[in-house]
Amino acid sequence: MIKTIFDIGFLLASVGLIIGLKRQSDPSTARQGNLLASFAMLLGVVIALFYPLEADYGSGSSYLFILGSLAIGSIIGYISAKRVEMTGMPQLVSLFNGLGGLSAVLVGYVELLNLNADASNYTALVSSTLFALVVGAISFSGSILAYLKLDGKLKDSQVAVKGHKYLNYFLLLVVIALTVVVVYSGANNFWVSMLLIASLVYGWSFVAPIGGADMPVVISLLNSLTGLTAAAAGLIYDNQFMILGGILVGASGTILTVLMCEAMNRSIWNVIAGNFAGSGSSGSGEAGTAIETNPSDTSVQMYYAQKVVIVPGYGLAVAQAQQAVKQIYQILTDNDVKVLFGIHPVAGRMPGHMNVLLAEVDIPYDALIDLEEANEKLKNADLALIIGANDVVNPSAVDDPESSIYGMPVLEVWKAKQVVVMKRSMASGYAGIENPLFFRPNTKMLFGDAKAKLSELVTELKAL
Repeated sequence: MIKTIFDIGFLLASVGLIIGLKRQSDPSTARQGNLLASFAMLLGVVIALFYPLEADYGSGSSYLFILGSLAIGSIIGYISAKRVEMTGMPQLVSLFNGLGGLSAVLVGYVELLNLNADASNYTALVSSTLFALVVGAISFSGSILAYLKLDGKLKDSQVAVKGHKYLNYFLLLVVIALTVVVVYSGANNFWVSMLLIASLVYGWSFVAPIGGADMPVVISLLNSLTGLTAAAAGLIYDNQFMILGGILVGASGTILTVLMCEAMNRSIWNVIAGNFAGSGSSGSGEAGTAIETNPSDTSVQMYYAQKVVIVPGYGLAVAQAQQAVKQIYQILTDNDVKVLFGIHPVAGRMPGHMNVLLAEVDIPYDALIDLEEANEKLKNADLALIIGANDVVNPSAVDDPESSIYGMPVLEVWKAKQVVVMKRSMASGYAGIENPLFFRPNTKMLFGDAKAKLSELVTELKAL
């Protein structure tokens, strides 16, 4: 009877998780969906702690360790989430994702060494346990390196070598070979440890050559891998809720990865090879003289325009200037100016980074438009205002076959009547290539800190 009640609880938690994830697909319900999914996961964890098992794991000391670990983890997670700024959100996501992979590693390592070779379901158990160990290790070390690169602690040049993809092929073969050895050696401590080390090295090396606009794709891919390890852990413990949750995270992460690759007009294998990290031309050779403007002139252009398309980028997040953007949006909208926000799929450092940033200051969801729609609107826009974006508005992706980002769909801001680019300097973007947009005749540069310049724009607009 008690087991049946717990099973119903797992079912309710599963339904809550599915509905929560579904609601996260729409910006207007994403917050509610996140809360619902979080509480559903909490319910699943609580039920798992008291779920009746054939073996006796319910001693007081066991629960003391479990509850103590939950308390410590909850406190660390809460403090980290409260303190993190929007610019650090991608790093936090990578770090938390890596810790999820580490938990799968610990589960896989312990269970692999304790497997009973005479068990009737030995093949299924060893398969799921090896998957949790290997893929969890790859996700853990890869996520940690992604965190270090996103946080500026390591650069691509410090961790990647020439012909790095061949090194990755070799390491992958080593991991596969050691997996076979572990299976046929009866999972002894030495070979399991060697497999763990090889998987950790491969995970690090796997992410090493990837950089530039590919990082959001890699974060999504690593997230899906962690979800699959959770599903494998569910198979190990015969926990349907873990299986369902892991499959949902793994499937959604995989779908998001594929969609982002399609948006960039690249294959997942091309991303993994790290081609954006250093091959190809650095620009189209259109270098010339950039025309500088000021907040006063820009405010006049915006105030008397009919349609303005704003393109946010990582520089906006760094400057924490979204509140000033909201004020500009409100002033222009009150003056009957149509204001839209063109969101590139890989703008920022993680999927949805710009959407979260703008939602934080209550920019209406219908003002946020995707890449395809934005390019249609830009054709008859009076002004395109670029705030801290670079690679996602680079015309080299369209007209320079020698460029390393050629073929990547970008926001074609140069089709607007006038373009104003807000940047601190003429420095290249995250992909490390020059942007010919800065030298086009209809483009003007507004140099300076984004928050300070946007505040000046607000002041000038209010004076009109």
